[in-house]
Amino acid sequence: MKRYAPPFPSHCHGAANTNGKMMGCKLLLVLTLWTMSTEAFPKGAQRKKCHLSKYKSLPPWELETFKNVKDRFEDIMLLSDRKCNTKIFHRNWEVKELAVHDRAILVEAELHLVIDVLENFGDPSLSEQLVRPLEILRHIREDLKSCTRHQPDDHQRSRRLTSWLQKFHTAKKMETPGCLEASVILNLFRLLNNDLKCAAYMEFCT
Repeated sequence: MKRYAPPFPSHCHGAANTNGKMMGCKLLLVLTLWTMSTEAFPKGAQRKKCHLSKYKSLPPWELETFKNVKDRFEDIMLLSDRKCNTKIFHRNWEVKELAVHDRAILVEAELHLVIDVLENFGDPSLSEQLVRPLEILRHIREDLKSCTRHQPDDHQRSRRLTSWLQKFHTAKKMETPGCLEASVILNLFRLLNNDLKCAAYMEFCT
């Protein structure tokens, strides 16, 4: 199969015997190829779109890194006198009851807190284990931002979501750092396997 090659401009044919003209034609060809490539792959084109389908099911080896963090934290909890009854993430309704656009807003708000807490985690013994989970969570948050930034102009948050966000932001300010850590880590799998998964399935999460 022949490869396609853009034709030389008509004034370049027969110019092989003139070095100056030939160099000019080669330069024109290079510029033509560059223009074609930049039009085919415009910078930032993918970032403007909402792509969450890859989060319908996270790879088992990535989930294992979160499990390791949770297991290690539970060991720490057993050795401490930390007593928490936090309900920051509590809801008496399911994510699937929200509109598709509201689901992304909800998960993004949860991720902001999760990442902030894990980045400032108090126990240094967990620092190394948190490196990969934080990389994953930051990447998810960036993808969610692409979705929440490009919502329809006429979209309005539901009263249910607005009310929950207000309670969520109030509750996290009232918690001690230790109980915030406990709430975040013990809710990681619910966030990834329930909330994020539902947001990824969009209208098919029912």
